[in-house]
Amino acid sequence: MRGTGVLIVGCVLAAIPAFAQPAAGAHPDLSGVWQVLNTAAWDLQDHSGKLGVPPGQGVVEGGEIPYQAWAATKKQENAAHAASTDPTEANCFLPGVPRATYMPYPFEIVQTPQKIAISYEFAHALRAVAMDGSPHPEGLPDTWMGDSRGHWEGDTLVVETTNFTDQTNFAGSGAGLRLVERFTRTAPDVILYEFRVDDPATFTRPWTAQLPMNRAQGPLYEYACNEGNYGMVGMLAGARAEEKGH
Repeated sequence: MRGTGVLIVGCVLAAIPAFAQPAAGAHPDLSGVWQVLNTAAWDLQDHSGKLGVPPGQGVVEGGEIPYQAWAATKKQENAAHAASTDPTEANCFLPGVPRATYMPYPFEIVQTPQKIAISYEFAHALRAVAMDGSPHPEGLPDTWMGDSRGHWEGDTLVVETTNFTDQTNFAGSGAGLRLVERFTRTAPDVILYEFRVDDPATFTRPWTAQLPMNRAQGPLYEYACNEGNYGMVGMLAGARAEEKGH
């Protein structure tokens, strides 16, 4: 019987697909549809649940985002009125990065030696990451998604993004935000995603967050956003009040 057990275990292990390592001199292929499956989209730090917000563990190294005093106060004010003050939620504007990557929507990576494209289901946002070693162009206009330049450090894709508009406002940051993302394929269906945030005008020091991405079933679907959706709560409340009056 013991020999049979060993045989069964051996068959099960043999059935698990091995993670194919890239050939010598080659880089891992990150192409595919991926999605972050946690609650980072609601809060990057530890948070309890409430109506419309699932509870979850934080992903920030050290547990706390090192806000400057004014930025911490502003964050609390924004959180209290997120439905109307968040340009992504209220006005359907692009979420910027890294936020677009950890929202609860899938995205697709298409990898070539010269360029990597990331297409997000949310708002049909698109990023083009130049891989030719060129620097950020001088005088480039600021944009919601910034300007991304990438390179490889071993098996890890490193992407630096600058030239953000101050309206992107990731975690309270401004146009001076410098973001460095790291994508490391750790298993056939998992990419370890890490990002480092540096904006001295908003934070007392640079800080880092880390979370896994999981392979998702494609394709990406059409996305529709209705600007001003926060008014729906008032419309429904008014309708209920009117019903009670009859």
